[in-house]
Amino acid sequence: MAGKKPKTPPPPRRVQAPQQRVEPKRPRTPADRNRALLYGVSAAGFVALAAVVAFIALAGGHSKVNDARVASLMRAAGCSFRTNIKIRVPDGRTHVASLTAKLPWQTSPPSGGQHYPSPAVWDFYTSAVNPRLVVHNEEHGGVILWWGPEVPASTVTALRGLYEASPTGMLGTPYPPLGGKIAITAWTGNPSHYFQNGDFGVGHIATCGAWSPKVEKAFVAFRDAYRGHGPEGIPLSSDRPGT
Repeated sequence: MAGKKPKTPPPPRRVQAPQQRVEPKRPRTPADRNRALLYGVSAAGFVALAAVVAFIALAGGHSKVNDARVASLMRAAGCSFRTNIKIRVPDGRTHVASLTAKLPWQTSPPSGGQHYPSPAVWDFYTSAVNPRLVVHNEEHGGVILWWGPEVPASTVTALRGLYEASPTGMLGTPYPPLGGKIAITAWTGNPSHYFQNGDFGVGHIATCGAWSPKVEKAFVAFRDAYRGHGPEGIPLSSDRPGT
């Protein structure tokens, strides 16, 4: 008896994967478009804010916006204003161990440059402090109030009031060369660039002929723009009165 021929098994039946249900796409409504626009504006706002913060950090704590605002207020108050004065330090020597040496400051009163190795005690003085000390206070982020011997006592009282309103990082002192004028100065810079490639920061100075509410407003704007941004990067908390 002949053997039976083996049967060829049938091919496996194809199993079809379950089909996913596709929801019909909902048309975009005005609310959707507004929401997308809002997200885009928010993201752009964060990017712009980060750019502003980075710019201020690189500029040593001040910006062209600050400079422009202070300049506008000083003009309105009838004061002269110079900003971003590149500080020059001969031979890169910021410290000069003499309280009588003639130093090559670029403004009068000085707004940065060579100075004595120790700063003055933070305070509001009625007798002139050696400016060679005071420039060191500027290097630490201080804003300095100056006045000449012919300035009325009422103006000195007003300057003291400005000092006492926010004394940290502030110093007031007579400065005989000013005569009947008052001045405010600061020295700012980027601590990460200080001393590198001749970068010693920049000075800022405003000089006014008399005190007025407009001058007070301009001086407050100057203080808020430049205080605490010295080229050495000393924290403002280290500039407390009496230290």
